[in-house]
Amino acid sequence: MRRRDDVVKKCVVCMCMVIQAALGLAVAETLLIPANWNPQIAADKVLQGLVSVNGPEVKGAHDAELAIVGDKAYIVAEYNDLKPGHGTGQEYVALSIVDIPSLTLERFIPFARAGQTFENEILPDGYCFVPRIIQKDDRTLRCYFASHPRGQEGQTWIIDFDLKDRVFANRIKRAKLKTSEGVFDLQPRHFHADAARHGFTKKAAVHGLYLFDSFKVFDGKTYIAINNFPVGQNALACVNAGLDTFEIIGHYNEPQGLRITESAVNRLPDGTWMAICRQDGGNNNYLFTTSKDGRDWAVCEHRDIVRTGLNAKPTFDRFKGVYYLGWQDNARVNGTGRTVFNVDVSLDGKTWVRKYRFETADCFCYPTFREHRGAIYLTATQGQHSGERIMFGKLE
Repeated sequence: MRRRDDVVKKCVVCMCMVIQAALGLAVAETLLIPANWNPQIAADKVLQGLVSVNGPEVKGAHDAELAIVGDKAYIVAEYNDLKPGHGTGQEYVALSIVDIPSLTLERFIPFARAGQTFENEILPDGYCFVPRIIQKDDRTLRCYFASHPRGQEGQTWIIDFDLKDRVFANRIKRAKLKTSEGVFDLQPRHFHADAARHGFTKKAAVHGLYLFDSFKVFDGKTYIAINNFPVGQNALACVNAGLDTFEIIGHYNEPQGLRITESAVNRLPDGTWMAICRQDGGNNNYLFTTSKDGRDWAVCEHRDIVRTGLNAKPTFDRFKGVYYLGWQDNARVNGTGRTVFNVDVSLDGKTWVRKYRFETADCFCYPTFREHRGAIYLTATQGQHSGERIMFGKLE
């Protein structure tokens, strides 16, 4: 039955694309968006169904990612137990296990923090930041996190989670970076050195290198966007089969007069790569860049599809043949930023229509979306001065 449904969905998408080409956007919109659809009402219904996945001790939380296996959602995020906010310098990373049918938090498992002792390593003083997660095999989830020693070079680490026994390994491994010069530890200086060889002129930093965009698979290969946030440096990378080495495919940092960071990447129907990038400074609006091969990228520029963006994480996914572009709006609820988040949809990555508009005084930012068994789920950061929490639920 599921295979037949998938065939029907693919046929509908193909029909939408034919109609869009023949009759224009208006008809295609009616197939992408139901009649009388209200993006804000639709988003309000989603918000009402979200549940918190924080541990009871948490005061601040930020930037979650998730993997779904069976009926369980596995959500990683950065937390602190001291005060609301992120960037306190006391962050650790933890995994939440959520039962999807009941939307019940089953376990909250911190897995890396400064000073923690493993069988083979001791994490240095500092903080642990920006965790990421991917299913490695039937029994294993692979998690990544950045460790920032105070005043020393940062390092991205790997730790595995056993799905059957529900325990983390007591060993960590250094993630690697592959460039034209060789294979190195995944550290900011090696990332910067490779960009410098391709004309990047900004100064290096000892911290801020993150695996940023969600893992995406194209033609059997797994890709991710990586960045150095304080420097404003970005690249598309391909992950090896062992999921421990990230090979730089191409850098996109132009124009260097702007601070471009935190991108989301996807591939359009004709094979063109496109990235939407956060901008800090200037008008704070998002910038776009494209590449035919993932190696050579155009100069980043604004596009009319996003006119009122705010400096925060974007998303760029494709579910069931439809592109979903998520971006933070500079509109404010009760004068507070990061309270409006838009999700636009498209068949070709060129013409977009609004599907969701999340508006909440409680903040809505840094979401991640995942498709599983025909449904789309999300996790996002909510709350600000009263204390952040990571939320999980179903988009559609």
